[in-house]
Amino acid sequence: MRVAAPRGPRTLSSRTAKAVATARQRAAFSPLYKQIKELILESLEAGEWKPGESIPSELELASLYQVSQGTVRKAIDELSAESVLIRRQGKGTFVATHHEDEVRYRFLRLASRHGQEKKEKPVSDFLACDFRKADQLELDLLELPPGSEVVEIDRVMRFDDKPVVFEQIILPADSFRALNLATLQKRLPLYGLFESEFGVSMIRAEEQLYAVAANAKVSELLQVPEGYPLLAINRIAYTYGDKPIEIRKGMYLTKDYFYRNSLN
Repeated sequence: MRVAAPRGPRTLSSRTAKAVATARQRAAFSPLYKQIKELILESLEAGEWKPGESIPSELELASLYQVSQGTVRKAIDELSAESVLIRRQGKGTFVATHHEDEVRYRFLRLASRHGQEKKEKPVSDFLACDFRKADQLELDLLELPPGSEVVEIDRVMRFDDKPVVFEQIILPADSFRALNLATLQKRLPLYGLFESEFGVSMIRAEEQLYAVAANAKVSELLQVPEGYPLLAINRIAYTYGDKPIEIRKGMYLTKDYFYRNSLN
């Protein structure tokens, strides 16, 4: 079954209408609720509903896409499970924003040795924010054309005023031209800053974990002996359209912490 063209009192913008047509063509043979999920994602990518804003009700979306309310609910349930949308009892469904605590730390899986996720908020010390030519690996991972620039951010994250994480963050320069140390030092959550200042939403991430020994630079920043064992985490983060938008290389001090994940 295919999704019918939207109709009724609430209509999509012309930009979103094009996205709907593209999504419908791509998802024509997927389950109906998957098609609705794809259409909602296309609307989010087009800016129809921005982070923190409410989306139309299930009844409105059902009317818009000419499907049952149950089909829309199943699509929204899946997007809520992926933290793309957030349901609020009695208020509706909202686009997730990294300015809220329930979303802000969903990619930070640091937990104490007792298995409880850290309650205190980490503090970031930004050390550098520099533009440069991307190397070949960065071009490949971010799917950038040859000769593209990136911006590299170095930071240390502190818990209880102790340095625990050193990160290098690589972003495509064309999406973050106005980024500088002064902007970073506004003390906003980093992904929240990307949303509000640059219109970039981080939707999902893929990570690789492995053990490394601290080099001279990292050992000084994390205040451990050179060669001290650390947990390295390499991340690729994606925005709407499954577009890679960030490379993150983190080194974690696990003396008092470990990396926690849930598998379903």
